[in-house]
Amino acid sequence: MSDDVVDLSAQDLRQRLIAREVSAREVAAAHLARIELVDGVVNAVVTRTAELALRRAGELDDLLARTGAPVGPLHGLPVVHKDLVLTAGVRTTFGSQAFADNVPGVDDVIVTRMRAAGSVMVGKSNTPEFGAGSHTFNPVFGMTRNPWDTERSCGGSSGGAAVAVACGMAALADGSDLGGSLRNPTAFCGVVGLRPSVGRVPGTGPRATRTRLPVQGPVARTVGDVALLLGAIAGPHALAPCALAEPGATFLPPLPPLDRPLRVAVSVDLGDLPIHPHIRSVFASLVPALESLGWEVERAAPDLRGADVAFETIRAWYTAMRHASLPPAALDQAKAVIREEAARGQALGAAELGAAFEAETRLVQRASNFFGRHDLFVCPATQVPPFPVDQEWVTEIDGQPMANYVEWMRVCSRITMLGVPALSMPIGFTPDGLPVGVQLVAPHGADRTVLRAGAMLEAELGLALRPPIAALARAGRRS
Repeated sequence: MSDDVVDLSAQDLRQRLIAREVSAREVAAAHLARIELVDGVVNAVVTRTAELALRRAGELDDLLARTGAPVGPLHGLPVVHKDLVLTAGVRTTFGSQAFADNVPGVDDVIVTRMRAAGSVMVGKSNTPEFGAGSHTFNPVFGMTRNPWDTERSCGGSSGGAAVAVACGMAALADGSDLGGSLRNPTAFCGVVGLRPSVGRVPGTGPRATRTRLPVQGPVARTVGDVALLLGAIAGPHALAPCALAEPGATFLPPLPPLDRPLRVAVSVDLGDLPIHPHIRSVFASLVPALESLGWEVERAAPDLRGADVAFETIRAWYTAMRHASLPPAALDQAKAVIREEAARGQALGAAELGAAFEAETRLVQRASNFFGRHDLFVCPATQVPPFPVDQEWVTEIDGQPMANYVEWMRVCSRITMLGVPALSMPIGFTPDGLPVGVQLVAPHGADRTVLRAGAMLEAELGLALRPPIAALARAGRRS
């Protein structure tokens, strides 16, 4: 069998699996072979589960032959799980040396749901230490590299997920997003990711009680494939303090075109952010494509005053809370930016934290008014193209210095504060061939609308997005 199956969309691959034109075992073997071919260069799939994957795939083949029915919407599709989510019996390190040998006894809900839908885990995807920062490196597994240019960052914290999907090492991947950790790496790697509405993919852990910043979501190569995975992981959960009621099946493809023209607001800089000239140029070329869809385009942005201070305050509180229950060695060994942010969170007073949550409420209310006038908001997914791998974080954008390791991601973190769905998808390339992504943002709860809009724009742009696999393979053989 040709290894071309690794380059099929997840939807096309699923059709071939259900029609029994190809077996789940063959599909798993092809993806494992792609991992062997290129992952030595990009370092995205850091814990591999080949034996488990082939056994699981064989069980799915037997079941399909016996019943004639697939297990679910992900039947036989190879996936990777981010190394921040618990996988029973499979090492989960959180990118921390303190957890280098950690093997959980339980699965996270997102893993349980993907497996129940028929997925086949081929491995765990790399992440920054405790998911902090949008550049994927850690002391356990090292650096993950951008497949379009291995001297560039793949972003983070879902960097391993984005690279694995871009390179055909997995058909789908789960990711997570607090300040851009799903949107940034998918933009850097030329794939698609969705930060869903708060509550769309339920969180059930003990720290899921108040903060609306962290969410989990899907990573894939097409908008339709993102919808396929969202359909498997979304839906209410009895143990989730915040969960939307719609069942996951609501979001499964197909994604028919929207039946009326959209009112679209666009902004390249959210009013005041520094943006790299290459991002500005590619974004400017997007407006004619939006108009060619018959959409009414206006240059406007939500009122995001107070978003930056509120985000950084709540993030610091969340970092301190998240690390409070860890062994002291885990924080002592962590990189400096984590220790500094946890210390800031520990020092927060009630008045400062309360003011941040009040600001969040005002932002959500103003966004609701904004989306009463606009169906969709479009802005860049990153403020810079992929940066050199030897930088820890972006320290300057278009001549403006960045004060800390999250400031350069404000085009994403400001949207985070609204709690709304934001689809990151590729729209073009810089002059040196690096992908550029855009965010399509819709009102809270309008996840299917943003997916349908994204599918229309994807078809209009007609981009061919495949990183140079042959070159990566040659580099792997030389190494």
